[in-house]
Amino acid sequence: MESVEKYRQYIQQLLSGRAARSMKSNLQVEAQTVFDRDHDHYQLVYVGWRRNGDRDYGCLLHLDIKDGKIWIQYDGTEGGIANELVELGVPREDIVLGYQPPSVRQFTEFAVS
Repeated sequence: MESVEKYRQYIQQLLSGRAARSMKSNLQVEAQTVFDRDHDHYQLVYVGWRRNGDRDYGCLLHLDIKDGKIWIQYDGTEGGIANELVELGVPREDIVLGYQPPSVRQFTEFAVS
């Protein structure tokens, strides 16, 4: 259970940091963190308007904690949040690339499920 609490802190730290950095670069689009600690769902979404008048809305990151592992449900970043979690000390066997089909996960460096 101690590792789950640590994982919650890491996820919130990474999503909050990314949201703060993006807010400085684009004042027309708001970066919103969504933390559901009761059910262990965490998201970073963008909401707002582009300079050309187009609506901007979308999820950049979606992570869940299930059965003591971090499930990355969606990752729209360039470097990959899984690598950032590993740098913080999360073992690769505790990270599931949920956006990958189950048949492909065995070929990644991360947990199958």
